[in-house]
Amino acid sequence: MTEKTLRQPRKPKVWEALIPVAVLLVTMIIGTLVWGADPHIPLVLSCIVTALVAAMCGNSWETIITGALDSIKSAIEALLIIMCVGMLIASWVWSGTMPAMVYYGLDLISPGAFLVIGAVLCGIVGVATGSSWTASGTVGVALMGVAMGLGIDAPIAAGMVISGAYMGDKLSPMSDSTNVAAAAAGTPLYDHVRAMMTTTMPSFGLALVGYWILGMIIIDKDGYDPHLATDIQDAILDNFYISPWIILPVLVILFSAWKRIPAIPSLLLAAAFGVIIAITAQGAHFADVMIGLQTGFSAETGSEVADSLLNRGGIDSMMWTISLIMFALAYGGILEKCGFAETLMGGFVKRIKSLGGLVAATIVTGIICDVILTDQYLAIMVPGRLFAKEFDKKGVSRSFLSRTTEDGATLWSPMIPWNGCGAYQSATLGVSNWEFMPYAFMNLINPVYAIVITYLGIGIKYKEYDGLTGAELKAAKAKKKAEMKAEREARRKQA
Repeated sequence: MTEKTLRQPRKPKVWEALIPVAVLLVTMIIGTLVWGADPHIPLVLSCIVTALVAAMCGNSWETIITGALDSIKSAIEALLIIMCVGMLIASWVWSGTMPAMVYYGLDLISPGAFLVIGAVLCGIVGVATGSSWTASGTVGVALMGVAMGLGIDAPIAAGMVISGAYMGDKLSPMSDSTNVAAAAAGTPLYDHVRAMMTTTMPSFGLALVGYWILGMIIIDKDGYDPHLATDIQDAILDNFYISPWIILPVLVILFSAWKRIPAIPSLLLAAAFGVIIAITAQGAHFADVMIGLQTGFSAETGSEVADSLLNRGGIDSMMWTISLIMFALAYGGILEKCGFAETLMGGFVKRIKSLGGLVAATIVTGIICDVILTDQYLAIMVPGRLFAKEFDKKGVSRSFLSRTTEDGATLWSPMIPWNGCGAYQSATLGVSNWEFMPYAFMNLINPVYAIVITYLGIGIKYKEYDGLTGAELKAAKAKKKAEMKAEREARRKQA
């Protein structure tokens, strides 16, 4: 046997594929939860172990590094967006846009209504921009400030922002994750968006009910201290010129969404408007604002709460997140390129019997991929590839597959601290993922809702429905319902 034959790569065995996952989970839990360390070094160690196991399986260094670099390259635009968001936040604080949003929000929103209104606002911005990151980095950050003034705990407010932002992102045709899910499943984009309505809108409605209950009952309005809001407003007025027209950069974001301007140009345009307003309205020096775009806004307003709210932004504030995402992508890329993901997830397919089980397996696989592959896009694509043939065998539409991948992978990506989405959201909102997770109602409800209604036979998209509208669709569904009823009765008679 030649040396070339000996070095032929093979798929990892299950126990081999579990080694990098075990190393990641153990080092991450001990490092972040026990020692309080950042997740970067555990990810680096996991990359090293994954590369060593991949080499044991016959993969060359070229294959290993290609997997890591290709994964990072796929997210270059996202990394640039993160830096643009850092500049945007800094410019919006310098211009008074963010302080004005907080100032007026404290006047207009009561503690009881805050969570419902905030979730809807984040959802609208998410749909309009096609980006949960933009929604949380703009109106989401402002709402965190309003929550602070209303005496609402930051984890509750952050969970609300995540719910609204990801609902909007999920339903927007401009969203990267929406397009990736449609492409991975092989279904037209708007068929995918229509299919998601079945699970997304009811889940968001249930989330709003939860936020209404939380706002009216659990949040103690009797303990609300209006002086905290007044102190923040006074500190803002002492340090910024506040007027409704100062919020102009927000309209720039919405206009860009309407005109479908890509994310990076629209964010830079909104940041540029912020710089102009900072110089003309706030009297800031051009040099200070330029430095602030890099280092963030920094000032002492006389209010500790206001300082914690306003002293933020800048490219530097996002570098922690960017470095974490790059390590996470490298780790996930090696797992994907060298066959670890296929080995770990392929076992699900053999155990699936029913359509409900198929949906549950796809959603769970997406969530697991969020954890072990650390990247939202990989978590969408891997289940899409693994389960496509099984969905075809069940006679359901590929839009049903694409919907299911988003119900799991997209919505759970911000929950995982070392996932790219999770790292960004935690850094932007200033709340750890474990803290806001219990309050991200939309993200928690949607996967469960999707599984339950499938077992109940509700909202299933069959291939034979593709292309049908109106009366044709209604007739086809009625026929399918009758066939399923007849099939159940036949099974009962046989039993």
